[in-house]
Amino acid sequence: MADSTSKKLDFQLYVITGTNYHPGRSMIDVIEQALIGGADIVQLRDKTASKQDIRENAHKLRQLTRRYGVPLIINDHIDIALEAEADGVHLGQDDLSLAEARRLLGPDRIIGISTHSIEQGLAAQAGGADYIGVGPVYPTGTKPGRAAVTTSYVQEAAEQIRIPFVAIGGITLGNVDTVIAAGASRVCAVSEIVGADDPAAVCRAFKARLHAAAPQRSEVQADDFAGTGVIVNGVAQRTTARTVWELICQHRLEDRRVVVELDGEIVVREEWSCTPIHEGAAVELVHFVGGG
Repeated sequence: MADSTSKKLDFQLYVITGTNYHPGRSMIDVIEQALIGGADIVQLRDKTASKQDIRENAHKLRQLTRRYGVPLIINDHIDIALEAEADGVHLGQDDLSLAEARRLLGPDRIIGISTHSIEQGLAAQAGGADYIGVGPVYPTGTKPGRAAVTTSYVQEAAEQIRIPFVAIGGITLGNVDTVIAAGASRVCAVSEIVGADDPAAVCRAFKARLHAAAPQRSEVQADDFAGTGVIVNGVAQRTTARTVWELICQHRLEDRRVVVELDGEIVVREEWSCTPIHEGAAVELVHFVGGG
């Protein structure tokens, strides 16, 4: 069966594999660095490898992402997703239909759909997609020949799409602020992350930009939500965090080894993103540092 992270789509940074961007380095090592840096979800995508190589890499990535409590998505190959116990699949406009994919995968696995217009986005939403990709926002080597949708589609998606959407395509640290300003709260990068000398550092930089924008977006979206009164490590405070994961991010502990206790009960990492923070909650955040 799929990992317990299935259907938990509280993510900000989506990372896709791209072995052509890091020759001489193993995919597993590069993706682990991305996970250390805060990648929230990983997709295995390889349009040139043999199916056997994709199958082997899927099993390796499943072991890795399970250790980090992060969902694994397989591009196109439903059979491999099922065999490797991945959390779901990502499909293009010309791939298997959404209805058929759902029939094969069942109700619990994630199905993401690439979309290039608001019409396609709304159709995927109506068809039961769990999230959509919005892009390519900028020209990108991963989609040669595909015209950029620009940030205008990001704006349309922010206004009309009610399921999670992730902006993708040519996104870098140099333009991500523009994408966020257009309405994206989730972004995906390929070459900027997996092609970097230090993928963990690049992921941290992306997460910092996304976190910085989140409070401003929350003020707009949450109307008069004034925060929840909680006690964190013995100190009373108000927080706009709605889940344990958001609270961890606010305390900048997302890339640390952390033990979370909520009202006297340990919350395992796999449940951080779906465990709500309630008024009066007593939270202990214990993080560890390396050494000795």
